[in-house]
Amino acid sequence: MSVLMARLAYVAAEGELQQPFKDELPTRQAQLSTLQNTEEFDVLVIGGGATGSGCALDAVTRNLKTALVERNDFSSGTSSRSTKLIHGGVRYLQKAIMKLDYEQYMMVKEALHERSNLLDIAPHLSAPLPIMLPVYKWWQLPYYWAGIKMYDLVAGVQCLKSSYVLSKKKALELFPMLKKDKLVGAIVYYDGQHNDARMNLAIALTAARHGAAMANYTEVVHLLKKTDAGTGKEKVCGARCRDVVTGNEFDVRAKCVINATGPFTDSLRKMDDVKNANICQPSAGVHIVIPGYYSPDNMGLLDPATSDGRVIFFLPWEKMTIAGTTDTPTEVTAHPIPMEEDINFILNEVRNYLSPDVEVRRGDVLAAWSGIRPLVTDPNSKDTQSICRNHIVHISDSGLLHTCGGKWTTYRSMAEETLDAAVSAHGLGGGPSKTVGLMLEGGKDWSPTMYIRLVQDYGLENEVAQHLAATYGGKAFEVAKMARVTGKRWPIVGKRLVSEFPYIESEVRYAVKEYACTAIDVIARRTRLGFLNVQAADEALPRIVEIMGKMLDWSEQKRTEELEAAKKFLYFEMGYRSRSEQLTNTSEITLDTQEVARYTKRFHKFDKDSKGFITTVDVQRVLQNIGVQIDENALHEILNEVDLNKNGQVELNEFLQLMSAVQKGQVSDNRLAILMKTAEESLDLRGPVSVDRSGGGV
Repeated sequence: MSVLMARLAYVAAEGELQQPFKDELPTRQAQLSTLQNTEEFDVLVIGGGATGSGCALDAVTRNLKTALVERNDFSSGTSSRSTKLIHGGVRYLQKAIMKLDYEQYMMVKEALHERSNLLDIAPHLSAPLPIMLPVYKWWQLPYYWAGIKMYDLVAGVQCLKSSYVLSKKKALELFPMLKKDKLVGAIVYYDGQHNDARMNLAIALTAARHGAAMANYTEVVHLLKKTDAGTGKEKVCGARCRDVVTGNEFDVRAKCVINATGPFTDSLRKMDDVKNANICQPSAGVHIVIPGYYSPDNMGLLDPATSDGRVIFFLPWEKMTIAGTTDTPTEVTAHPIPMEEDINFILNEVRNYLSPDVEVRRGDVLAAWSGIRPLVTDPNSKDTQSICRNHIVHISDSGLLHTCGGKWTTYRSMAEETLDAAVSAHGLGGGPSKTVGLMLEGGKDWSPTMYIRLVQDYGLENEVAQHLAATYGGKAFEVAKMARVTGKRWPIVGKRLVSEFPYIESEVRYAVKEYACTAIDVIARRTRLGFLNVQAADEALPRIVEIMGKMLDWSEQKRTEELEAAKKFLYFEMGYRSRSEQLTNTSEITLDTQEVARYTKRFHKFDKDSKGFITTVDVQRVLQNIGVQIDENALHEILNEVDLNKNGQVELNEFLQLMSAVQKGQVSDNRLAILMKTAEESLDLRGPVSVDRSGGGV
C-alpha cells in the first residue's frame, strides 16, 4: 500500500490528534483508490448523512482505520432537509414534565449538551437564535413561562441566553408582522440554528482530513460475509461496492460494518437477512421558504399548537424565512416530493399568526421540500411496535451494527454510542471518543470579523464576504483565491451566479474539491440556492454546468444530462412543480367585469394590431418607446413563464389567467405582469406625443 493510502486509512496514535490532510484534501479518486487497496479497515460506515459522517469522525479520531461509503452525496437525504434548528426539544420537555417521563427528560438534557457542543465546534455555521412564543390568553403566560424556564434550567451552564417575557407592545416592536388582535404578550427563548447540509459536509470533510477514506456516489451492492470459526455462524466482514460515476465494482473489507442509512435502515437490514422485519416507520416533514420580509432578521416564531396539534416553526434563515414542518406517514424514497396540501397547511398556519395587513400568498413560496424522518421501533425491546423516542443502537446476529432514529442535534452522541458498541462487540481497541470540542472544517480559524479581511485583501463585496465567512469559515480564503477578476471597479473579484444571492462562481470550483460530482450537489448542498429559490437556482444552472464541465472534463452529452437532472430535481423535489402549477392553461379566471376591461386595455397597449396575442417583438416595441432595454433572451424567458400552451406567444386569455392568479396570491413577482404594469404607467404619464416633438410637420 502506498504512503498516500496509508495516510488516508490510518491516523497516528501518539500525542495530539494528527490531520494527515490538513493542507489539502485527497481527491475523490484517491479516496476510491484507498478503499479498493486497503486490505482491511477497522470500521466501514455505510451512509454519509449526519450520523454516518459523525460515526466516521468518531472512529478515525479513535485511531481506527475508517472508511465510509454513501450511494448519493453527503447529506443528500434527511440531513439537508431539516428545520435547520439545533435544539433540545421544548415539546419533549413538556411531555416529560406532564407525564413524569424520565427517559424524555434525559433525552432533552442530552440534546441540550449536544446543542452547546455543536455551536462551539462550528461557530461559522451555527449561532443562537431567539424564538418568540406569542401568547393570546392570559392564563397561558405563566404556563408557557414556567415551561420555558424549565428548559433554561435543564440546560444549566449550557443555557445559551436566559429566556424572558415581553409585553404586547414590545413583542410587536420586535416582530411587527405578528397578529395584534387578542395578543397579551410573548415569551422569547433561545435555541441554535445552523446550515444543515454544510454542517454535515463539515463533519465528513473533518473525518477525511483526519485520514478516513470517504467516498460519495459509492453504493453497496451486497454485504460480504465469512463463517466464524468459533461459532460456525456467518459474520459480516465488509461490502461489495460500486462507484456510481464509473460503474467500477470492488470489495471493501472491515472488522465492523455500521449501518447509518437513516430512512433506508431496513434496506440494509434485509440485505443482511431477508427475514428481518422492518423497524423504520418513516414520516415526511415538509418545509417551505418564503421571502425574508415575512420575519424579522433575527427572531423566529413558534406555534406550539396548530389546528391539528402539530408544532410549526417560522424562522429567518439565509435572509429568507423557513416555515415548517408537517409530520405525515410516508413511503421511503430517495426523492421525496413536497405535496400541495402540506404547503397550503403551512401557509394557513402562518396566516393564523401574522397580521391581516400581511397578505400570505401562495405565490410567495420560493421553494419547498420534504424530508423523511426515520422514526424507528426498537428491535431490542419486547414491545417492537412502539416508536422509540430516542435513537437505537442494535447489533444483529451477523455482527452488523445498526444506528438509527435520533435527531440532527444528537448526531455526535449517537456516533459515540455506536462506536462504543462497535469497539466492545468487535474488539477494535482504540481509546474513548475524542469528538467533544473537536473543531469542524473551517471552525478553528473563523472569527466574527474575518469577513472584513476578505473584503480588504481580495476586493469582494461585503455581502459576498460575509456569506463566504459564514459558509466556509477559515477556508473562505481558499474560495476567495479561486475567484476571478470581474473587470469592474467594484467588486474586484467574485462574479455572482445570480444577482440577488451572494453565491459566486469560485464556489463551484471549490465544490469540486469538496467532492461535488453533480450540478445538484452544488445547488443543493455546497451552496443552498435550490433550497432558497428554485427559479434563481434554475437560472444559475447553465453556468454551474459549464464550470463543472471544464473541471471534470464532461462531454456535451454529459453536460446536457447534468442540466436536465438538476432541472428535474428542482421541479419535483424543491417545489418548482407546485409553484408552476399555480398558473396553468386550465386556471380559472375570477376577475369581475371592470377588472377584465382594465387588464384587456393594458394588454392592447402591447397588442397594437389587435391580433389577440403578443410576442417579444410587441413587448420590445413598447419598451423602446419608454426608453427601456431588455436582452432578447431574457424577454423570451419572461414570456415563456406565461405562455401556457407553449406556442411562442401570450394570448389575451393567458394574460387574464395570469392577472387572476396574481390577484388571488397564487402567483407573485411575475416579471411580465410587473413589466406590463410599469410600461402602462409610463405610457400614461407621457401622454400622446405632439407633432413637433415627434419631428413631423413643416
